[in-house]
Amino acid sequence: MTELQEYISSYFGVTNQNMDKITALFTETELKKGQYFSKSGQYCEKLSFVRSGFIRVFANANDKEVTQWISFKGSFLTDLYSFNFKQRARWNIQALTDSELYTINKENYALLNNIVPNWAEMEKQFIASCFITLEDRVFSHLSLNAEERYNNFFKNHKNLFNQVPLHYIASMLGMSPETFSRIRNKKIS
Repeated sequence: MTELQEYISSYFGVTNQNMDKITALFTETELKKGQYFSKSGQYCEKLSFVRSGFIRVFANANDKEVTQWISFKGSFLTDLYSFNFKQRARWNIQALTDSELYTINKENYALLNNIVPNWAEMEKQFIASCFITLEDRVFSHLSLNAEERYNNFFKNHKNLFNQVPLHYIASMLGMSPETFSRIRNKKIS
């Protein structure tokens, strides 16, 4: 069973009967380090499951890059606004490392409704789960200080700290690289 099949089975409870039909809609794709999955201003017509690698979601704001998220093994990736609403993407999505993905295009994604009878309900639950993650991030930014945000993120995502440039993590946590470095040095010593 592939990583994608394991995720679909555990999260969505899809039966083996439908699993092959679903995963046949995905293709294995690669992103080389530095390559873009999608760019701001273009249309994002695909959704991917990250099999390996690290991929950064970011935007340019006020003459600086702001990292929204870093996707890693076991997570889904798309510009949801563009993918769902046929609008130009707001985010740049770029590989930080060579990455392997399972990718489904928009046309094949639409076929999931025909293959899985209760797909709409499962998709609703998945999006609700994503929304809760977003709410938790917003709450963290509003209620925790920089050190508390660092500690929470480190506790849940230790693997990122040795795999991606730390200034991207600092940006994602809403702090300057200097503040991030000061907190990190305090933790190490």
